[in-house]
Amino acid sequence: MGAAPQSIRWPAPELSDSVFKMFDMHGKVVIITGGSGGIGYEVARGLAEAGADIALWYYKSTQCEKLAATIAKDFGVKVKAYQCDVSVFDQVQAQTDAVVKDFGRLDVMIANAGIPSKKGGLDDKLEDWHRVVDIDFSGAYFCARVAGEIFRKQGSGNVIFTASMSGHAANVPQEQACYNACKAGVIHLAKSLAVEWVKFARVNSVSPGYIDTAISGDCAFEMKEEWYSLTPMKRDADPRELKAAYLYLASNASTYTTGCDLVVDGGYTCR
Repeated sequence: MGAAPQSIRWPAPELSDSVFKMFDMHGKVVIITGGSGGIGYEVARGLAEAGADIALWYYKSTQCEKLAATIAKDFGVKVKAYQCDVSVFDQVQAQTDAVVKDFGRLDVMIANAGIPSKKGGLDDKLEDWHRVVDIDFSGAYFCARVAGEIFRKQGSGNVIFTASMSGHAANVPQEQACYNACKAGVIHLAKSLAVEWVKFARVNSVSPGYIDTAISGDCAFEMKEEWYSLTPMKRDADPRELKAAYLYLASNASTYTTGCDLVVDGGYTCR
């Protein structure tokens, strides 16, 4: 008789029967880039409330040390701020190494840092185009790559990219071809890495719609009104409405979720 056929099925993870324990982040260390901004800061608070220790990365903010102290005080977890230009690979490597030294490990990399385009594909200055690409796309990849090396060695890890609904649809009335293209690239990068890294890490992305943050603070009233008219929910989002999406992807509540892009856009891309 021939040998019995071998199953290709991988073992399932050990899971709690309690959904609340699935969302528990105690013992996990999370890097959040762009951590001083509206989305990044609220996501940091959400994961800290669930028990995670947080490395809050920033670039220019003068408030990040204070924000880190506030999160630590509010939730009783370890939080530390790190300055990093994510468009510079050596800085990403150095600050990730510093986080591992300070916290002892890394479990989740949230590549959230990003900047908007201010002009369309013909009117954008080339230096502005390159800066958006360097931060929004290359910077996201640098963060994932450095974390991925750690995750491959330890056999586990989790990457979450902040993409955008702009990776699915061309926004109007503003023209922002570079930003849209970068975010579409981030979504497909996440899917590609999810397949490549499936043996040791999960990789997903979140695509927010219009969020009430400083990035959109200087937009004209008429522009925002057009946004609302095109959004079925007729409003933008409070950044706190994104916390649960990131917590789901960062926690053991999503152990069978990889290569997913979770759209949180008030229905904008449903039209």
